[in-house]
Amino acid sequence: MQRKKLIVVGNGMAGIKCVEEILKLAPEHFDITIFGAEAFPNYNRILLSKVLQGEHALQDIILNDWSWYEQHGIRLLTGEPVRHIDAKRRFVETASGLRETYDALILATGSSPFIPPIPGTDKEGVISFRTIDDCERMSEMSKSYRKAAVIGGGLLGLEAARGLLHLGMETRVVHNAPYIMNRQLDRVAADMLQRELESQGMQFYLAKNTTRITGRTRAQGLRFMDGARLDADVVVLAVGIRPNIELAQRSGILTRRAIVVDDFMRTSDPNIFAVGECAEHRGVSYGLVAPLYEQGRVLARVICGHETEPYNGSIPSSQLKISDVDVFSAGVISGEGVETAVQNYDAICGTYKKVTMHNGKIAGAILFGDTAEGAALLAFVKRGAAVAELLLRERAASPAEAAAEALPDHETVCACNRVSKAAIIHAITDHDLTSAEEVKAHTKASASCGGCRPMVVGIVQYMQSSRTKDKPQKQKEVGTPAEAPVCDCTVHGHPSMKQAITDAVNEGCRTIPDIMSHLGWKKAGGCTLCLPIIRFYLEMAGDVNDEERIAARKAHSHVSYADQSYYQGVRIRIDEGEASDPIAAGIQRIGERLRSSWQNVTLPYPVSAGVSYGTGSPIGILVQGIGISASPAGWEAYLGGHAEHPVREGQLIGVAEREEDVVRLVSACLQWYRQNGFYDEPLWAWVERTDVLAIREIVLDEEMQRELAEKLSRRSLKAYAG
Repeated sequence: MQRKKLIVVGNGMAGIKCVEEILKLAPEHFDITIFGAEAFPNYNRILLSKVLQGEHALQDIILNDWSWYEQHGIRLLTGEPVRHIDAKRRFVETASGLRETYDALILATGSSPFIPPIPGTDKEGVISFRTIDDCERMSEMSKSYRKAAVIGGGLLGLEAARGLLHLGMETRVVHNAPYIMNRQLDRVAADMLQRELESQGMQFYLAKNTTRITGRTRAQGLRFMDGARLDADVVVLAVGIRPNIELAQRSGILTRRAIVVDDFMRTSDPNIFAVGECAEHRGVSYGLVAPLYEQGRVLARVICGHETEPYNGSIPSSQLKISDVDVFSAGVISGEGVETAVQNYDAICGTYKKVTMHNGKIAGAILFGDTAEGAALLAFVKRGAAVAELLLRERAASPAEAAAEALPDHETVCACNRVSKAAIIHAITDHDLTSAEEVKAHTKASASCGGCRPMVVGIVQYMQSSRTKDKPQKQKEVGTPAEAPVCDCTVHGHPSMKQAITDAVNEGCRTIPDIMSHLGWKKAGGCTLCLPIIRFYLEMAGDVNDEERIAARKAHSHVSYADQSYYQGVRIRIDEGEASDPIAAGIQRIGERLRSSWQNVTLPYPVSAGVSYGTGSPIGILVQGIGISASPAGWEAYLGGHAEHPVREGQLIGVAEREEDVVRLVSACLQWYRQNGFYDEPLWAWVERTDVLAIREIVLDEEMQRELAEKLSRRSLKAYAG
């Protein structure tokens, strides 16, 4: 069979991945010619920052060396940019005049750095960060100059800045948004990352709009819209990319922002295809590796004549290691109708997790510090899993193992080297591997950027646990351990006593003696341990009004119920601020309102609360039982913090725009705790027992929230007094 002629314009990751897939499907079907603008074989552009940082040599990031092309009979022409396509006569022409005919043509021209319209970008000392040549130029500049400014606080800008720090330069990152990586992270994760990078020597100028690069012929600094200036000898532009579409435009192929393709990666010409950053599918142009590889697999099957599912678009996700910090982001992080489903922040361990939802479906996720769950959460986002599916995972003893177990076998773990979970499991089983390092040596998973290493570790742990579980074990006894009695007066523990008192009230019991008699109390009059417990559960049961309680207590005053202590009132701390500051005024109003309405409320256990400017306040919002923090979106409400042993970080319950809304939200939380907490059970312990997601489902329901807040308001009007 005569081979067809396949030309690929572009020697980058997307085009070569497609060629690799074609070689798997039909290795004898095509004579392949590849044109590359750069003078190198295919390399991993993601790892350029590692070269700049000194972690890798150039040879370490080569994906397909010269010998690979030779082994597969591929003709590689480097340094030969294609300048024209004649679609009618099916040939391409390079800048040097070389012509090559084709039967099928793949455009994988990639993208170029976006150069912002700022005066001075053409000066000496201004450079972008996109190629091996850029790395070499930056390295040379660092030998003569000391001050560098990176315009752009996204992933590329931060990687460039870290490389400049490694080269010994004073490095400042200038970003026009209020926080770094604002497209992938929320404010909490971004602040955590910024603090880590600042500890390494990086400096940040946020919410700054650059209006000019100063200097006559060479860059000397930046000027900002607010009039401020910044000295810099080297300016790196890292504000985004633009698809390389000029070749397609000149050749009459339909383009918009990029080269327009259908679900099978076909352009407006049936013999010309496009893949990677230069392609626009359903109005979207992707700049991440995983979508480009997904496109490449579909295109390979199309070109080889195999049936294939269409390319339906990709969920954007990033699993990265930024300056030795693991970061993961996927799906929709913010926007209209997007709510927080799960949020865990551990300042001690330096980890953060947030899962977003939309209409009850998992919409996005952020992980910081520990990204082991990244692949599993991405799978949830891709299929639009119900939020309820998170409950079992959140209760797992080891999130890494739970994530590994939940991840489907066919899902990709290492996008850089295209290694699936199934491949890792086979390697572990076949070679009896016991560590992530051994897995890396056998499969290359985590051998490139390292972002997937936490998941590799999780799979290793999961496999080890599975082996242990498979061993014969002594059958555990079926049944639930008996409750420990609250005191010697009764056989009841907290759960059964609470339920029994509720049932007794429904049957007409209204006094403590009635309750004791109904439940068969062993000691007449009870003791100092059980009396406050009965009194609290009696208050929580049904709608027994205050007049009935007071009358009952006075009628049985000989039992000295009034002398038994109980927990009453919430201790509230309020951040101080200038009276003229509108945020400070709001903090004061919220704090005083809570003090007034919560001062007499009875509680299962003492509760502390705080209202402040933010999580960094001396008040310690995240270690208060209930915390309210001012935020750009209004007011954030946290629940379940604890400052003493065991230290617990408060979990975000919700965000409210107005003061009255956040007061109602936290009031609903407090009432739900009162109704469902056991006596002497701290708020943080109740949150852990109940699960924060289950609490959110109740208190974020508008009708339930109002009902709970109103019930608390009625109960706090009169304390249980006598």
